[in-house]
Amino acid sequence: MIWTELLVLALLGTGLGFYAAGSLGLLRFPDTASRLHALTKADNVGLGLVALAAAIHWGSGAVAAKLALVWLLAVIAAGTTSQLLARRVRKNEEPDRR
Repeated sequence: MIWTELLVLALLGTGLGFYAAGSLGLLRFPDTASRLHALTKADNVGLGLVALAAAIHWGSGAVAAKLALVWLLAVIAAGTTSQLLARRVRKNEEPDRR
């Protein structure tokens, strides 16, 4: 029992670290493409780790399946949204005039 609690805490801490890294990347990276990349990748990994921790904590197959579905939909939504945002930014940028 103690091992599962430690595993859950480790997964939650690691997921929180990925969320923090994604947020820091959003604030610190110079251009839109790298900001979107940091945010979508790190946050999706963080959400996956938090969902895995919750599935282990509750220990139910039904809960695990629901969490996996939520994570999958979040991955799809984040990828689609970042592609649309990047396309919009690229379309609105002025071309280099050298």
